[in-house]
Parts: sequence; structure tokens; C-alpha cells
Amino acid sequence: MFFWILATWSTAQAEGPYLFRNPALSATQIVFSFAGDLWSVGREGGDARRLTTGTGVETGAHFSPDGTQIAFTGEYDGNVDVFVMPAAGGVPRRLTFHPKQDTAEGWTPDGKRVLFNSSRSTANDGVTLFTMPVAGGFPDEIPLPIAMEGAFSPDASHLAYVPLFQWQEAWKRYRGGQTKKIWIADLKDSSVVEIPRKNSNDFNPMWAGGFIYFLSDRDGAVTLYSYDTKTKQVKRAVDN
Repeated sequence: MFFWILATWSTAQAEGPYLFRNPALSATQIVFSFAGDLWSVGREGGDARRLTTGTGVETGAHFSPDGTQIAFTGEYDGNVDVFVMPAAGGVPRRLTFHPKQDTAEGWTPDGKRVLFNSSRSTANDGVTLFTMPVAGGFPDEIPLPIAMEGAFSPDASHLAYVPLFQWQEAWKRYRGGQTKKIWIADLKDSSVVEIPRKNSNDFNPMWAGGFIYFLSDRDGAVTLYSYDTKTKQVKRAVDN
């Protein structure tokens, strides 16, 4: 079996190209999904090292703020849950145990809790966001009716998130009723401010200082934009 796996991997290396997905970056590492597992490589490049070998699918890695741990979504025993493991490698530890699907979304800025979405508390379609102590325990739901793809502000007072879900995955340049948008919630009272848009698909928010970076197809092909939380202006960060 070992020689068969080695031969298969050698053949795949020779054929290429590879479908590397869902990258996560720390100060020193890049972790990505490939062939149903998580792999790690240094930011300077080099040979990738396989981090997970489970029979299920592992994807969606998120580094803890200090870069020492990874939260990810794992599909084991027929269920999808959130797991945590050392960024250097090791045995994954299951964090959620609910029969509904739980998907890792990130961390709180202090690194003490993992952010994830789940449909566990919704009677109909949709998901909401929760935080769970990294040591384990019971989750706390963030008081927003529907929420996914969240990112906390550096002081954890606000959350940038997508306030809807797509029951049917959209296609390129989609402009129907399921276009995604990003709202910013003030967590002390759940009031929201919307990032300006005109029916574009805005998603994958990431908070950095006073800016929220996100992906959008508002000017054609999907590329990176930033939203200045002080001036309320959107600016394209990368030409595509």
C-alpha cells in the first residue's frame, strides 16, 4: 500500500497542475486544502507537508492569532464538525459534537475562542455564528438572525459578516436575489452598517486594523477590495 501511494503521488507530481484551495496564512506558514487533506508549507516556499490523513475531508483552515493552532472543518463518521490541531502538526481534537453541520470560520482576537457557523439553532434554512472555547465546552451564539463568513474587529467589538446564505451556489457574474453582501455588526446591540455595494457579490471579509478586506465582483472579475471603517469608502486593492 505504501509503495502504491508513493507511486500515485509521484505520478500526480509529474502530471500537475494541482488544485490547491482555501489557503490560510500565519507569519511563517501557509496551510491549504488538497485532495481532501490539509497541507503546510513555509511562506518562503518549498516542499509541502501533509498535516492530516483522516479518511474524511478536512478543509477551511484558520490560524489562531498567535499562529500556533489551526481550526478547521472536518468530515468524519458522516458528520461535519470543527476541529483544532497544532499548526506544527499533531492529532486533531474535535471541538463540536452537534449532529448539524458546523463549519469553522475563524478565531476571536484573543485566541481563546473559535468562530464557527451552524444551522443548529435555526428552524428553517440558514445558519448563525457561534463562538466556542478552544479548550472545549458549550458554544455561545452571536445574536444575529442569519450570519456566516464572520471576522472580528481587533478589539472584538464589531463583526464583519455575510447576512445571508445561498441555497443554490451562484455562477460567475450572478446578479439574482442571492448576491452576497457584507454587514458590520456592533456586538453591543446587534445594530448593523452595510458596506456600500450595487448588487455585487461581496464575501470573505477579513479585518485588518481599521480596514475590512473582502472579495467582490463589483467591477467585473472577482478581486480584492478594502473598506475604510473611518471614511466609509471602498477601494480596489488588487487589479484583476
